Amino acid sequence: MTIKPLIILPDPLLRQVSQPIEQVNADVLQLADDMLETMYDAPGIGLAGIQIGVPRRILVVDVSREGEEKQPLVIINPEIVASSDERSVYEEGCLSIPEYYAEVERPAAVTVRHIGRDGKEHLLEADGLLATCLQHEIDHLNGVLFIDHISRLKRDMVIKRFTKAAKSKPKAI
Repeated sequence: MTIKPLIILPDPLLRQVSQPIEQVNADVLQLADDMLETMYDAPGIGLAGIQIGVPRRILVVDVSREGEEKQPLVIINPEIVASSDERSVYEEGCLSIPEYYAEVERPAAVTVRHIGRDGKEHLLEADGLLATCLQHEIDHLNGVLFIDHISRLKRDMVIKRFTKAAKSKPKAI
């Protein structure tokens, strides 16, 4: 497994819509393992392929608490097929927008149809933190960031701050 570099705001790649994965093969499983390793190293609870520069519809999540046994999920070609009318608010952060957090309101529960590591279709019913995490990562696959769910003023300030930081970084040769 390899830890991959993270794509950071304002990189335009984060706004790209990811393409479906045609079949689960050794390359896809290696990508999933690399994504899990990268997510755990960051540390984070979710990671979409686009966040490591791979515009494919794959994400990994693990919302287990520190000290609990890890419960990694590999979700390929996810589609939200149902969401609750009930809403919940979580303070979200993002590995691609480091050290910035904001409260985001989303459906409290979702049902996600996806392909698993086994190449078979599954339905995952989620609520609480897992539901929020899945929605956040699926947004990434559609070129949407969690800051798109906050006020325009706050979003513009965040983008401006990260754009300024990116310009002040020395260029790689």
